[in-house]
Amino acid sequence: MPMPAIVSYVRVSTAQQGRSGLGIEAQRDALARFAAAEGLETVAEFVEVETGKGSDALDRRPELAKALAKARALKCPVVVAKLDRLSRDVHFISGLMAHRVSFVVAELGKDVDPFVLHMYAALAEKERMLISGRTKVALAAAKARGVQLGNPKLDETRGKAVASLKAEADRAAANVLPIVAEIRKSGATTLSAIADALNVRGVPTPRGGKWGAQSVKNVLARG
Repeated sequence: MPMPAIVSYVRVSTAQQGRSGLGIEAQRDALARFAAAEGLETVAEFVEVETGKGSDALDRRPELAKALAKARALKCPVVVAKLDRLSRDVHFISGLMAHRVSFVVAELGKDVDPFVLHMYAALAEKERMLISGRTKVALAAAKARGVQLGNPKLDETRGKAVASLKAEADRAAANVLPIVAEIRKSGATTLSAIADALNVRGVPTPRGGKWGAQSVKNVLARG
């Protein structure tokens, strides 16, 4: 009798971690041990390298979108090593659950109720807010003591990176806007209807994900 299937999802939060493998192998090991202990077979693995902040982060996570699609097709759960590998944002966790794909957190066990997952997500979100608050207080205190914050060269590098990302987004919008114009001519007027039409046509977002009303709005704002 074949073992129940799972789709594994591994995420690290910076490109540096992705290049070094920091955290990736640890998550893989945890997922492998979990699958072996529970008699599960990992049929696909998706690895993401991104920041993942905010409740709209799915649009910036093409690998998670692929994991969701694979799990839906196979009617199996997506498994992560820890809850924060999905997100520390309660609304984002709730949005993922709305996709009707079950999630299993290896650290918590396979039989954790969705309500309990919400509670853990709320605690993680609170922890993130507390850390952010303490960091802001520490920086304010340092500034009050006359400590020079920031790095001019780093600011210059960041500015160039932002300009490069803006140019890339403008190019992507320029490619999509003619398609949007055709869709509008066919009668689609709302942002959601345009997003649905783009998804039906198989047009990916600039980051390779699925279109939503907000991503369509962002592209139109660049027109």
